[in-house]
Order: sequence, then structure tokens, then C-alpha cells
Amino acid sequence: MGELVRFSVSVEDDLLESFDRLIERQGYGNRSEALRDLMRDALVRAHLDERPKAADVLGTLTIVYDHHATDLADRLTALQHDHYRLIISVLHVHISHDDCMEVIVLRGPARRVRALADALISIKGVKHGRLFLTIPAKKITDRRK
Repeated sequence: MGELVRFSVSVEDDLLESFDRLIERQGYGNRSEALRDLMRDALVRAHLDERPKAADVLGTLTIVYDHHATDLADRLTALQHDHYRLIISVLHVHISHDDCMEVIVLRGPARRVRALADALISIKGVKHGRLFLTIPAKKITDRRK
């Protein structure tokens, strides 16, 4: 970790009050921690926007599906096996008598990770899916790469 640097920020008082309420609800101990997280998030988003296809990403794909849908589990499994190099781990959860949830941990080129997520989400019988992407921590502050 680098050396800490202090800087000043000027904001309207009502904006600061709203921000303070938000970070208190989220459990931050102070404004500095909250601002560091906001900065890191902005850097990750910028990295993914600047190199949307080439960036090496880490991600989680969460899908909820009807396990009674014809051949759905087989189709999901087959697609995951076809892309096993992108998949680090899969957590399968029985939500109800009818529904299951899978959380799939992914790593690889953003283009390929997004394509796999889109393919899994679009299979008939998947009720909902959401992909979350981030980048390896070292790349957050090393923008020259």
C-alpha cells in the first residue's frame, strides 16, 4: 500500500450531510474509508470501460432458475463444462421446491466472461441472472498496464 496523502474537498453542506448518513448506514467508520471505496470503484469501472474486451476480469454470475424446466440443468452444466477454463467455482443452492440458484465464480478475458454469462442467462428456464465484474486488485491503481 502506498503512502497516505491528505487532500481537501469542498462540497455543499446538504450533500455532505446526505453522504454522512449514507456512509453511517453502510457501516463506514469515517469519510476517508468511504471515499477510498468510491475511488476504487470508479477506477475499476474506468478500466473496464477503457478495455471492455481485453481486460482480464474476475466475476460472479448469479442465476436463479426453475429446476423443473426440461433439460435446463443439463444445458447449464454442458455450457459450463464447455467453458471450464473460465470457471473457478460454482455454488449451487436449493431455494425452494421449484427454484435453484447458482453463483458461478469466473476469471478470464472480459469478452469471454461476458459472452458466457449472456449465454447462461439467456437459456430458457433461467428466471434471472446478474453478472458482477471486477479486476484484480493490483490493476486498480496501476493504470499504466
